[in-house]
Amino acid sequence: MTRIAPDHIRDKVKQRGVITIFISMVLLLLITVLVVAAYSLSTTNLRAVGNVQMREEAISAASVIIESRMDSNFYLLTASQPNQGVDIDGDSVDEFLVDLALPICVRATKAASDSTSSVTLPGMSGTSSWNTVWELDATAREASTGVSVRVIQGVRLLMNDSDKTNYCDRPV
Repeated sequence: MTRIAPDHIRDKVKQRGVITIFISMVLLLLITVLVVAAYSLSTTNLRAVGNVQMREEAISAASVIIESRMDSNFYLLTASQPNQGVDIDGDSVDEFLVDLALPICVRATKAASDSTSSVTLPGMSGTSSWNTVWELDATAREASTGVSVRVIQGVRLLMNDSDKTNYCDRPV
């Protein structure tokens, strides 16, 4: 013999099913919102990290050109040097183009004649030496991302009197 539940009990069971489905849908919606928010935050963070990485690579590219110029007599340059390629990742493809501006002599002060040194530089004496400060300015750019960074580095150089007159006192 089967028993049939009274109508008021059957209605409560149906209401519990509707409430369960409604609560499940609300929880599913909240979880979806949380997942979308987490994805959005991770994408934004990934872009920010990529931008910082590209900026640091551009600074490194500009620094490579500046350092290579400092190894030579940079003050002998008579014109800026545009579009010097730099390969950052070692794949033989230049990622950055660097423009090196003409070095600028910012300041020249007479070197102290009473300073003693264990090293004797050829052509230099205490009476005709000048402490010069130079500004090397490089701008690195990368075409695909549009990153562009300007790096300015100061360099102190001890010069004799004739080099100081010829190169540091020239008009800019």
